[in-house]
Amino acid sequence: MTERFAAPVELEDALTILAADAAARPVAGGTDLVVAARQGRASLPVSIVAIDRIAELATHEIVDGSLVLGALTTHQWLASAAEVSGGWTALADAAAIVGSPATRGTGTLGGNLMNASPAAETTGPLVIFDAVATLRTAGGGSRTIPVAELATRPGRTIASAGELLTRVTVSPLADGSGSAYIRLEYRRAMEIAIVGAAALVTMVDGRIVDARIALTAVAPTIVRAPEAEASLRDAATGADAFAAAGRAAADHARPIDDVRASADYRRAMLAVVVSRTLAVAAARAAGEAVPVPASRWIAPPEGSPPLGSPR
Repeated sequence: MTERFAAPVELEDALTILAADAAARPVAGGTDLVVAARQGRASLPVSIVAIDRIAELATHEIVDGSLVLGALTTHQWLASAAEVSGGWTALADAAAIVGSPATRGTGTLGGNLMNASPAAETTGPLVIFDAVATLRTAGGGSRTIPVAELATRPGRTIASAGELLTRVTVSPLADGSGSAYIRLEYRRAMEIAIVGAAALVTMVDGRIVDARIALTAVAPTIVRAPEAEASLRDAATGADAFAAAGRAAADHARPIDDVRASADYRRAMLAVVVSRTLAVAAARAAGEAVPVPASRWIAPPEGSPPLGSPR
């Protein structure tokens, strides 16, 4: 049961409360928190610090070519902003399929990251973009952490008590780059990824000079797929190369069995998802227009089953 509640409008006031009250937990959109409480999976914090009115956390801008996102940036803004879909397209793909329209309008990027779910949609794209998160403490203290290192296990992050994620900085991409995020889904709303993949491909003269792949829902945290990435370097783009990378990602993944899918099914679908995500990323790198979100628009190769076909 919540005993203490504060709703500061200044960032330093929020940080001061978090430093003074060990039980205090920051809450923005609260989309995961409220659902978990209603379902009996987690109780509400004893002390809540509502940060949704702090204007400093709601900014988003391009600074020296980098995309700088305040922690309160909503999924809806990420999905619809031209600067995101036109550059860091995988992030728009991911944000466009988070929850439902209501969830996307309320849920925030900071909340998605600090919830530390291995099935989080926006984390994979930020990992392949080498994004960094800024953590602030009272009195002006701060540090930056690669988003890839932020989560330590499901529901837990590297952040210490009193630290608040305030912004995420996404670096510029090299010329000739394209990206995408695709997940295996059965529904068009309120879905949790069975598996997912974010891919960034950089091409020169039709060959891949760099590839980054991050995998969703196949490990305790969102992870890179180094074997799959290595298989693509200096490769010509095409179905064979993408399929080989998909197999490499699946061969080295260690997914779990749970109520939503078996490990074997996840592994089989991961190979397909990675291959299709790479195909979209390469198409975008080549200048082709693949609408956001890629999960809803990319057609499966001729003769292959649709994603989510019966097991």
